[in-house]
Amino acid sequence: MISIIQRVTTAKVTVNNQEIGKIDTGIMALIAVEKEDTQKDAERLLERILNYRIFADENDRMNLSLRDINGGLLLVPQFTLAADTQKGNRPSFISAAPPEQGRQLFEYLQHLATTIYPNVQFGQFGADMQVSLINNGPVTFTLRTPVTQK
Repeated sequence: MISIIQRVTTAKVTVNNQEIGKIDTGIMALIAVEKEDTQKDAERLLERILNYRIFADENDRMNLSLRDINGGLLLVPQFTLAADTQKGNRPSFISAAPPEQGRQLFEYLQHLATTIYPNVQFGQFGADMQVSLINNGPVTFTLRTPVTQK
Protein backbone atom coordinates (compact mmCIF):
# COMPACT_ATOMS: atom_id res chain seq x y z
CA MET A 1 0.00 0.00 0.00
CA ILE A 2 1.08 3.55 -0.62
CA SER A 3 0.13 6.59 1.40
CA ILE A 4 0.94 10.26 1.09
CA ILE A 5 0.49 11.74 4.55
CA GLN A 6 0.22 15.46 5.12
CA ARG A 7 0.27 17.33 8.42
CA VAL A 8 -2.74 19.63 8.32
CA THR A 9 -4.45 22.29 10.36
CA THR A 10 -7.72 21.35 8.65
CA ALA A 11 -8.86 19.03 5.87
CA LYS A 12 -12.19 17.98 4.39
CA VAL A 13 -13.67 15.79 1.67
CA THR A 14 -16.78 16.66 -0.31
CA VAL A 15 -18.83 14.42 -2.62
CA ASN A 16 -21.71 15.87 -4.67
CA ASN A 17 -21.42 19.18 -2.79
CA GLN A 18 -21.87 17.37 0.54
CA GLU A 19 -19.11 17.28 3.14
CA ILE A 20 -18.51 13.63 4.10
CA GLY A 21 -15.39 13.98 6.26
CA LYS A 22 -13.60 16.79 8.08
CA ILE A 23 -10.78 17.06 10.60
CA ASP A 24 -8.93 19.82 12.34
CA THR A 25 -5.25 19.46 13.34
CA GLY A 26 -3.97 16.07 12.28
CA ILE A 27 -3.10 13.97 9.24
CA MET A 28 -4.77 13.76 5.86
CA ALA A 29 -3.66 10.49 4.24
CA LEU A 30 -4.18 9.57 0.59
CA ILE A 31 -4.26 5.78 0.25
CA ALA A 32 -3.56 3.55 -2.77
CA VAL A 33 -3.91 -0.23 -2.85
CA GLU A 34 -1.59 -2.26 -5.07
CA LYS A 35 -2.21 -5.77 -6.47
CA GLU A 36 0.01 -7.58 -3.99
CA ASP A 37 -1.39 -5.83 -0.89
CA THR A 38 -3.02 -7.76 1.95
CA GLN A 39 -4.85 -7.01 5.18
CA LYS A 40 -1.48 -7.23 6.94
CA ASP A 41 -0.26 -4.34 4.75
CA ALA A 42 -3.31 -2.29 5.75
CA GLU A 43 -2.66 -3.00 9.43
CA ARG A 44 1.02 -2.03 9.12
CA LEU A 45 0.25 1.15 7.16
CA LEU A 46 -2.34 2.32 9.69
CA GLU A 47 0.07 1.72 12.58
CA ARG A 48 2.77 3.69 10.77
CA ILE A 49 0.39 6.60 10.08
CA LEU A 50 -0.80 6.72 13.69
CA ASN A 51 2.73 6.51 15.13
CA TYR A 52 4.75 8.52 12.59
CA ARG A 53 6.33 11.41 14.48
CA ILE A 54 5.64 14.52 12.41
CA PHE A 55 4.28 16.91 15.05
CA ALA A 56 6.46 19.33 17.00
CA ASP A 57 7.32 18.77 20.65
CA GLU A 58 8.15 21.51 23.17
CA ASN A 59 11.58 21.90 21.51
CA ASP A 60 10.02 22.34 18.06
CA ARG A 61 11.33 18.94 16.91
CA MET A 62 9.23 16.38 15.04
CA ASN A 63 8.89 14.01 17.99
CA LEU A 64 5.15 13.59 18.44
CA SER A 65 2.78 11.24 16.63
CA LEU A 66 -0.87 11.66 15.74
CA ARG A 67 -1.70 9.51 18.77
CA ASP A 68 0.45 11.73 21.00
CA ILE A 69 -1.47 14.87 20.04
CA ASN A 70 -4.89 13.17 19.72
CA GLY A 71 -5.23 14.71 16.27
CA GLY A 72 -7.72 13.98 13.52
CA LEU A 73 -7.14 11.42 10.78
CA LEU A 74 -8.72 11.73 7.34
CA LEU A 75 -8.19 8.66 5.12
CA VAL A 76 -8.89 9.26 1.42
CA PRO A 77 -8.69 6.52 -1.23
CA GLN A 78 -6.65 7.57 -4.27
CA PHE A 79 -5.67 4.80 -6.67
CA THR A 80 -3.60 7.16 -8.85
CA LEU A 81 -0.78 6.98 -6.27
CA ALA A 82 -0.09 3.49 -7.64
CA ALA A 83 0.68 4.88 -11.09
CA ASP A 84 3.94 4.12 -12.85
CA THR A 85 5.13 7.43 -14.31
CA GLN A 86 8.60 6.35 -15.43
CA LYS A 87 7.90 6.14 -19.17
CA GLY A 88 6.02 8.22 -21.68
CA ASN A 89 3.43 10.92 -21.16
CA ARG A 90 0.62 8.81 -19.74
CA PRO A 91 0.57 7.05 -16.35
CA SER A 92 0.27 3.26 -16.21
CA PHE A 93 -1.85 1.70 -13.48
CA ILE A 94 -0.59 -1.85 -13.96
CA SER A 95 0.41 -2.21 -10.28
CA ALA A 96 -2.85 -0.76 -8.91
CA ALA A 97 -5.25 -3.24 -7.37
CA PRO A 98 -8.42 -4.00 -9.34
CA PRO A 99 -11.37 -1.92 -8.08
CA GLU A 100 -12.99 -4.68 -5.99
CA GLN A 101 -9.73 -5.60 -4.26
CA GLY A 102 -9.01 -1.92 -3.63
CA ARG A 103 -12.49 -1.38 -2.20
CA GLN A 104 -12.21 -4.41 0.10
CA LEU A 105 -8.84 -3.38 1.49
CA PHE A 106 -9.87 0.25 1.93
CA GLU A 107 -13.04 -0.89 3.75
CA TYR A 108 -10.89 -3.12 5.94
CA LEU A 109 -8.66 -0.12 6.67
CA GLN A 110 -11.76 1.92 7.57
CA HIS A 111 -13.01 -0.78 9.94
CA LEU A 112 -9.60 -1.13 11.55
CA ALA A 113 -9.17 2.63 11.94
CA THR A 114 -12.56 3.13 13.61
CA THR A 115 -11.79 0.23 15.94
CA ILE A 116 -8.43 1.53 17.18
CA TYR A 117 -8.56 5.32 16.76
CA PRO A 118 -11.36 7.60 17.98
CA ASN A 119 -10.96 10.63 15.69
CA VAL A 120 -11.07 9.32 12.12
CA GLN A 121 -12.99 10.38 9.00
CA PHE A 122 -13.00 8.98 5.46
CA GLY A 123 -13.28 9.78 1.81
CA GLN A 124 -15.50 7.60 -0.37
CA PHE A 125 -13.99 4.82 -2.46
CA GLY A 126 -14.68 5.23 -6.18
CA ALA A 127 -16.33 8.64 -5.81
CA ASP A 128 -15.40 11.88 -7.53
CA MET A 129 -14.19 13.73 -4.43
CA GLN A 130 -13.12 17.28 -3.79
CA VAL A 131 -10.41 17.38 -1.13
CA SER A 132 -9.30 20.59 0.50
CA LEU A 133 -6.69 21.06 3.18
CA ILE A 134 -4.29 23.46 4.78
CA ASN A 135 -0.93 21.69 4.85
CA ASN A 136 0.92 22.75 7.99
CA GLY A 137 4.62 23.27 7.24
CA PRO A 138 4.22 22.06 4.56
CA VAL A 139 4.99 18.60 5.93
CA THR A 140 4.37 15.68 3.54
CA PHE A 141 5.72 12.12 3.53
CA THR A 142 5.30 8.97 1.46
CA LEU A 143 4.76 5.73 3.38
CA ARG A 144 4.75 2.27 1.77
CA THR A 145 4.10 -1.25 2.94
CA PRO A 146 5.80 -3.53 3.10
CA VAL A 147 8.63 -1.20 4.10
CA THR A 148 11.17 -3.04 1.92
CA GLN A 149 8.95 -2.92 -1.17
CA LYS A 150 10.12 -1.05 -4.29
